[in-house]
Amino acid sequence: MARIIAVANQKGGVGKTTTAVNLAAALARAPKRVLLVDLDPQGNATMGSGVDKREIGNSITEVLMGEATVADAIVRTGEEFDLLPGNIDLTAAEIRLMGEDAREQRLKDALAPLHRNYDFILIDCPPALSLLTLNALTAADSVIVPMQCEYYALEGISALVDTIEAIKGRLNPALEIEGVLRTMFDVRNNLANAVSAELTNHFGERVFRTIVPRNVRLAEAPSHGQSIVGYDRASRGGIAYLGLAGEVLRRQREREQAAKAAAKPATSETAA
Repeated sequence: MARIIAVANQKGGVGKTTTAVNLAAALARAPKRVLLVDLDPQGNATMGSGVDKREIGNSITEVLMGEATVADAIVRTGEEFDLLPGNIDLTAAEIRLMGEDAREQRLKDALAPLHRNYDFILIDCPPALSLLTLNALTAADSVIVPMQCEYYALEGISALVDTIEAIKGRLNPALEIEGVLRTMFDVRNNLANAVSAELTNHFGERVFRTIVPRNVRLAEAPSHGQSIVGYDRASRGGIAYLGLAGEVLRRQREREQAAKAAAKPATSETAA
């Protein structure tokens, strides 16, 4: 069964798309079966995966509106993962969905047939707590929160945590924070180090050990339609995202082992 992870933060420019694309590529090299869903109208994850958002046929928009199946819209990338592309049409789709019944469930229902086809489904969310983001959080098992270690970022993550708790109470009781990812990190910045320490104090083990540094090669990769793993995996950015993939895989193994351990007593009692 696929683990669905939303990459979300209502603050823009914190590395959501960079994280979604590069984590997808790194997991695909594991090798794992990966689907990346571009739910941002800017379509940057689509372009960063080497797919021209202006030339796609069916996209996530048609899927959400019930005009195409997921199978009709998925495209294979050169990075060894599948992509459900997005573009500016998502803006119109969001407006159209406002008056629909069960509008928060559209993405969850669309992805349901794919659970056995993939190990991981990653969703790149728009930089807002919008209906599109609500769809992602309703469909997801967990959330990765990329954030820069700046003062205002702490306020933003508090609002996102409140939103996650509200969604757990109403739409998705199983939703959890997969982890907080520190991005664009500069170790020479005293404020960044102070905010990083505060994050660790507050979120504990939910803060990924991986820290994504400011890195020129990481910034260059999207202009070539590549992930950093494909463009320069030996760069500091490449090493960071390969490390993040390792952490995600380790956490998944721990969950699976815990689930098996919990199931053993019940099996034994049934046999007795």
